[in-house]
Amino acid sequence: MPYHIKKNSILGTAVPTEGGEYYAGDNKWTNVYENRKVYTNKADADAVKATTVTSKLGNVEYTYQPRWWKNSTVIEE
Repeated sequence: MPYHIKKNSILGTAVPTEGGEYYAGDNKWTNVYENRKVYTNKADADAVKATTVTSKLGNVEYTYQPRWWKNSTVIEE
């Protein structure tokens, strides 16, 4: 079964987005369903959804998961 990653639009109801945005790859999102990135297995999609970012503030390094990944869902087609 193929899989893709979907999230709610950050624009909310101000701009109709056909129900959400889809991960298109290369750190880009699209509201065009046909332009979504399709994964052949769930493990690959889950690994992308689990993406974290590490930043440094002064001498402190911290790792977090950006909201767009945290609030996204892996969808089975």
